[in-house]
Amino acid sequence: MTLRQIEAFVAVERERSFTRAARSLNVSQSTLSEHVLDLERELGKELFVRAGRTILLSPAGRIFHGYATRIVTELSDARQAVLEIDGLTRGSLLLGASTTPGVYVLPRIIGSFRERYPGIDVKLKIANSRAIEAGVRANTFDLGVVGGHGLMPGEACLTAGVLDELILIVPPKHPWVHRRTVEPARLASEPLLSREDGSATRQVTERALQRADIRFRVAMELDHPEAIKRAVIAGLGIAFMSFHAVRDELSAGRLQTVRIRGLRVQRHFHVIHHEARALSRSARAFMEMLEQLAHETLGPGRRGTPRARASRRPGHKAH
Repeated sequence: MTLRQIEAFVAVERERSFTRAARSLNVSQSTLSEHVLDLERELGKELFVRAGRTILLSPAGRIFHGYATRIVTELSDARQAVLEIDGLTRGSLLLGASTTPGVYVLPRIIGSFRERYPGIDVKLKIANSRAIEAGVRANTFDLGVVGGHGLMPGEACLTAGVLDELILIVPPKHPWVHRRTVEPARLASEPLLSREDGSATRQVTERALQRADIRFRVAMELDHPEAIKRAVIAGLGIAFMSFHAVRDELSAGRLQTVRIRGLRVQRHFHVIHHEARALSRSARAFMEMLEQLAHETLGPGRRGTPRARASRRPGHKAH
C-alpha cells in the first residue's frame, strides 16, 4: 500500500469522478485508475461501486475512507508545517465559501492577505453552504466561510465575526418603494425569488418568515445572487438578499429596499474548520486579518462578537 494509492482513493471519493480526480492530482486517468486497482488488490475488496454515472463508496470503501482521509490530512499538515518553518514566506491556503461571502466579502480580504503574504498560495472555491460544509467535514478546505450556520458533527466554529442583514429588494418603480414599511400580509401576494435548496440565504430567510408567521410564495428559484438581482430589476419578482450583495445596485438606484413591518433578518458569517484538524499558521494569519478587516465589510448593523471556539454539538447554533 502506497501513499499515492491512498491519495488517489481520497481524490476519487472527493470528486466522485476518476476524470476530475486525475486532473486534481495532475496525473493521467489510467495512472490514477491503476493506483485504485492496486489498492483494492492490497485490501482484497472493491472500494467503489457505480450507480449509473455516479461513483459511490462500497461498504469497504466507507470503512477505509476515514482512515485514508486522516492519513492524507496528516501528510498535508506536515508538508505545510515544514513550508512554514521559516515563517509565512511559503505555504498554501484553500478556502471554501458560500456564494454571498465568497463573491462579495472575501475577495478584498484575500487581496490584502496576498499583499502581506505573497508567498502563500491562496485558492478560493465558491459553492452553496451545504457543499462548503460537506467540504469542511471531508477535510477538503482549510477554512470554510458560510452564513447562518448550525454546526454539524466534524465541524468547529472559529468565529462569527461579521454580521450580515438580509434585506427585501424591489425594482425601482415598485409600488412599495415610497412606503416607510409594508404590512407582512402583503408579502403573500408578491412573487418571491429565492436561491436554490442548500443555500444559507434561503434557509435563513424562510426560517425568519416562518417564525414571524408571514406567508410567502416562491415564484422562481435561481442559483446565484447575480441572477436574482437581474430578475428583480427586470420586474420578475422581489427577493431577500444580503446587503453585501446589493450595495452597489442600491447606491446606483437600480434596486430599492423596502422594510416589512416587524421583520428584521440577520445572520453571521461563520468561519468553520474540521474539528480534529490543527490550524496551520497561514490559516491563523488569515483569521487574524479577517478579524481586523471585518468592520470595513459590514452592511447595516454592527460587528458580531468574535468567538475563539463555539460549541461542537450537532445542530448547535454558533451565534
